[in-house]
Amino acid sequence: MDFSGKHVVVTGGTGALGTAVVGALMGAGAFCTVPYVHDAEAQRFPYSGQKQVGLIKVSDLADEAEVSKVYASIKTPPLWASIHIAGGFAASKIAETDKTALMAQIDSNLVSCFLCCRAAVKAILAAGGGRIVNVAARPALEWRSGAGMTAYAIAKAGVAAFTSALAEEVAKDGILVNAVAPSIMDTAANRKAMPKANFDAWPKVDEVAATIVFLASPENRVTRGAIVPVYGKS
Repeated sequence: MDFSGKHVVVTGGTGALGTAVVGALMGAGAFCTVPYVHDAEAQRFPYSGQKQVGLIKVSDLADEAEVSKVYASIKTPPLWASIHIAGGFAASKIAETDKTALMAQIDSNLVSCFLCCRAAVKAILAAGGGRIVNVAARPALEWRSGAGMTAYAIAKAGVAAFTSALAEEVAKDGILVNAVAPSIMDTAANRKAMPKANFDAWPKVDEVAATIVFLASPENRVTRGAIVPVYGKS
């Protein structure tokens, strides 16, 4: 896959999956803009300082003005793709989940995705076409697996529905929109949280990143509106 001369936004790019995605994109020749919220994220990001990566600090990707700032910063090369990994996770029973907790999940997962897609569509239209890839989750496709995390399941199901609707809306404009739906991924944080789990069954971040990068690539010429399960053996 060749991303030479192409600009890609990767929200959540400083996290475990995002770092794998940025690394793969850089290896394929892309220039990446990576928004971050906390200074510690930028400090531990392994590609900080690389000429192919531009870090930009934001306060909240559910804030329209902050999102506009990210996409307005892109000058050259023009935007080819936008990949939306940023989000939040919280597990709690419904009796313990108030409206504030529900809206936090909707803002961090669905609203941030919507606003970034909106800004990306405008920029990609001006550039003549491109790709958008969102990140849903297994509960977005398998609703029963969202038991005990209903607010998260609602938000990610919204991402999945939004992806399909947007894909239909902008296909005629040369923008292919898709999403991946990971199960629990093999990260240090997840291993620490679930030390007795079968780590071998979990999809690896590099494997999930490979699917995302293909969907965002010029080599993807026909796939749109897909919510691709990336479950590994789990």
